[in-house]
Amino acid sequence: MIKIIVGTNRKNSVSKRIAELVQTILQEKGASSEILELADLPADFIDTALYENNGKNAAYNAFHARVAAGNKFIFIVPEYNGSFPGILKTFIDGMTYPNSFRNKKAAMIGISSGIGGGGIALSHLTDIFHYLGMHVLALKPKLAKIEQNMSDNLLTNKLYNELLHSQADMLLDF
Repeated sequence: MIKIIVGTNRKNSVSKRIAELVQTILQEKGASSEILELADLPADFIDTALYENNGKNAAYNAFHARVAAGNKFIFIVPEYNGSFPGILKTFIDGMTYPNSFRNKKAAMIGISSGIGGGGIALSHLTDIFHYLGMHVLALKPKLAKIEQNMSDNLLTNKLYNELLHSQADMLLDF
């Protein structure tokens, strides 16, 4: 089962809508997936589940176990301040090092309101995943000006749709 990680804790985010679109694409291709939202992390996990408190927060442990059980991932990565959201980095820091991600496979999709499509954020996150021993798919769609390319929670940009379908095919073969 492919784990789709919504890389923000913002409620009702565009990232979640993209995750749902990606899940539909995967379903059309016969692949099962699960969406995991960082918004569902316990609000206090920074204080109760990291470092010396590792393993002590039952709600975080359950979320962690769902992620750790995955072998393939798609990370929906919104651009925040020229990189990716701090909650995503904190979440990664809370995972068991290095076994949660070592030798597993990831695809990434960048989204932004601006013209970059989250390219720098994807580069930063790729560096982290390589450090952790994760294999990252080369095709990383960068969905720029995302709000202008969506209507009724659907992507209206034909190229963006084609990229997401191509990436899904590549991840399934990866």
